[in-house]
Amino acid sequence: MMETIIEIFSYPFMIRAVIVGVLVSLCAALLGTSLVLKRYSMIGDGLSHVGFAALAVAYVTNLAPLSVAIPVCVLAAFLLLRMNENSKIKGDAATALMCSGALAIGIMAVSLTTGMNTDVCNYMFGSILAMSKSDVTISIILSVVVIILFVAFYPRIFAVTFDETFAKATGTKSDLYNMIIALLTAMTVVLGMRMMGTLLISSLIVFPSLSAMRICKKFITVIITSVLISILCFCAGIYVSYVYSTPTGASIVIANIIVFITFSLIEKMRERVTQL
Repeated sequence: MMETIIEIFSYPFMIRAVIVGVLVSLCAALLGTSLVLKRYSMIGDGLSHVGFAALAVAYVTNLAPLSVAIPVCVLAAFLLLRMNENSKIKGDAATALMCSGALAIGIMAVSLTTGMNTDVCNYMFGSILAMSKSDVTISIILSVVVIILFVAFYPRIFAVTFDETFAKATGTKSDLYNMIIALLTAMTVVLGMRMMGTLLISSLIVFPSLSAMRICKKFITVIITSVLISILCFCAGIYVSYVYSTPTGASIVIANIIVFITFSLIEKMRERVTQL
């Protein structure tokens, strides 16, 4: 096993993949707990479809993919949040509209031009090994920004996550911090699409937090545990992907599923012990 790990790090593209993967996994785990508790976990899925549409349009118009996808996803996050709060179309209905509409736009844009090329498929199904140096640079910068902003606004994010009404009553600008959460989520989704693909990126946000909630009760311990789970599952997934030539995104998700099932069994065993 050690020889395989050394071999993995002997390739520059694998080093780039690991660096970006760890950072994206960290960002997704930090935000996942708040999104799950606020019942916004499907926002990641909606934004990933919007990101795919933006990437498809970028390829059609010969623009830089990330430079188009990031602002479009940020705008979509704000719009989706407003729809959930103020519109008659709320929750899963708003997300479903955005998912199906954006995916249709992306597929139409691609089909009317060059068809499904390799780059578009990489974003749809994930291919972390295909990341360019510019992708890595942008990913590192934005990941650091997400981490810094999350740490800086952690007390307010904690407040609006658990009791938004009380937070408003104490003078906290909950709308502003909901927007910050949406902004950080949009950036994380776009960064994670290259690794996980449009169809799997939401799992990177949801699974580690749900697994951590099985055994942890405090907000901060859930976040720390979900970060550790996310990074561990990424490392396990990329190792399996390298050794057995399996899709990277799917390998990471399966690792998360195994951890979730294991932690769920631990939770049930703990409940039975306390009942005795």
